[in-house]
Amino acid sequence: MAVDKKELREIYIAFLEEDIIKRLAEIRGIDNRLAMEKYYNSKLCQQISSGEYGLEYLDYKYLVNDLIENEPELFA
Repeated sequence: MAVDKKELREIYIAFLEEDIIKRLAEIRGIDNRLAMEKYYNSKLCQQISSGEYGLEYLDYKYLVNDLIENEPELFA
């Protein structure tokens, strides 16, 4: 059974988002549900989903730091 590139990308992004949410919860000291809310309401989430700038290929730890630094309004 062959898996096409689109399916692989979707699977990869799902795991990436899971890692981002876990790391965000850990760094900010919040529960996973709140971390999910913050992430899914972020510009970063939109950019990853649309494939902008190739962000989906960066390390999740870097992406979490970027999210905290560049979208502080999410955590106010």
